[in-house]
Amino acid sequence: MLKNLLRSRPAAVDGDALYALAVTQARRPDFYTRLGVEDRIDARFELYTLHVLLLVLRLRDDGDRGGEAAQVLFDIYVSALDNTLRELGVGDVSVGKKMRKLGESLYGRMAAYEAPLRAADPDALAAGLARNVYGHDDGAAAAALARYAIASRACLAGQDFTAVVREPEWAEISA
Repeated sequence: MLKNLLRSRPAAVDGDALYALAVTQARRPDFYTRLGVEDRIDARFELYTLHVLLLVLRLRDDGDRGGEAAQVLFDIYVSALDNTLRELGVGDVSVGKKMRKLGESLYGRMAAYEAPLRAADPDALAAGLARNVYGHDDGAAAAALARYAIASRACLAGQDFTAVVREPEWAEISA
């Protein structure tokens, strides 16, 4: 019995592969050409965060298995942020401080987006996206991105767990 308790359990999902799928979606040119997201590192961070959050919310809806998978995905995302800072030349001494600041931003975004996504409230979501993705308070500029995010949440909700972790289906990107 102790042997069963102490053995490591395989993860319910390959977090690296799922993170790569979120990044691939967030890098789609339509976000930049159709929706007017500027191709800057901070705007890309915002789109990555939005897509990781969409997947985390969907996975959490699947009980314990999904909660574990969501945590694996989140941990991979945080690790990728750390690696990116190092690749950008941030020294070891500064990485901790910058990661703390990025972590606060990450949690802040997720908290700001989660309620409007769950409520399917495009106006509230657009207000947060306008500030964080577009860098201003004009929610109208972020309305299409908010509609996309809410539609993607619905698409992901309609897929079973296995489909989501293998190849999530996102909504169409349209202005």
